[in-house]
Amino acid sequence: MQPNNTPEYAPGPTADEIAAGHDLSGRTAIVTGGASGLGLETVRALAGAGAQVVAAVRDTDAARVTLADIAGPTVEIERLDLADLESVRDFAARWGKRPLHYLINNAGVMNPPFGRTPQAFEIQLGTNHLGHFLLTRLLTPALAESAPSRVVCLTSGAHAFAAFDFEDPNFERRPYEPRLAYGQSKTANALFALEFDRRHRDLGIHAFSAAPGVVYTPLMRHMTDEMMAQLNAFARAAGLIKTPQQGAATTVWGALAPELEEQGGRYLDNCVVAPHASGPGERGVQPHARDAHAAERLWEWSERAVGLASDGPRKHVP
Repeated sequence: MQPNNTPEYAPGPTADEIAAGHDLSGRTAIVTGGASGLGLETVRALAGAGAQVVAAVRDTDAARVTLADIAGPTVEIERLDLADLESVRDFAARWGKRPLHYLINNAGVMNPPFGRTPQAFEIQLGTNHLGHFLLTRLLTPALAESAPSRVVCLTSGAHAFAAFDFEDPNFERRPYEPRLAYGQSKTANALFALEFDRRHRDLGIHAFSAAPGVVYTPLMRHMTDEMMAQLNAFARAAGLIKTPQQGAATTVWGALAPELEEQGGRYLDNCVVAPHASGPGERGVQPHARDAHAAERLWEWSERAVGLASDGPRKHVP
């Protein structure tokens, strides 16, 4: 997906430039959705710095094509469908006790028509948040064994569209609006990073949420012409348009920057800790995406939703 005419890209470093100078030999990373867009550039940067990188993707055949120029002893391809919790469990079981230093929760869907996952969750919530929630929880022992380690959850400025709706997260009663559903899932990504870090920092695991800016990738394939026109106008005016290489820079910075060691849980944007926004329309992280009470509540809801809570899986969690 590309804009209607050549964009003016915002200044900023690339993922490769952020990774330069880091020796990641002996360290292992998982990048979900690592075969295209931001994920591909994240794989390229981490592998280029010496890490063993696993691209976890739905379509392994397509991944072999897009990763052909960097595939080799430092890049592996594994199947993972984040929309299906059974696929997540299978991936984690295959991973077993392998070391894991960086978990990059990059994959996602954006503004698709209404749909549900095999476990009956709204497709954006199920894929963008719950699939990554379960994956991260199941891989936490590997992250703890390899500490210091980090988790980076891809969020978006679109989190400003919606707080998490605990009364109807799966759009069972309210009308489905793709942008609201996407915004809710991106808020969930930020809240998850906040709460995961709170619960695991003493184990040497830090988590961050990272906003890449506006990057024209296959993620936008479901956007209508009207949506694209609105996004283009806003992004140009705000100077937010980035190349995929620039968009992946904040992800890689979140994984590697030593200056973030005491700032776990923070929302990152443009390779800095983002300012706190006071409301919609103001750049930065919105209050509802940094609400500690909401983060804890979302954790408990998510545990029950994916079947990690002691009382088992439930679609409706208070």
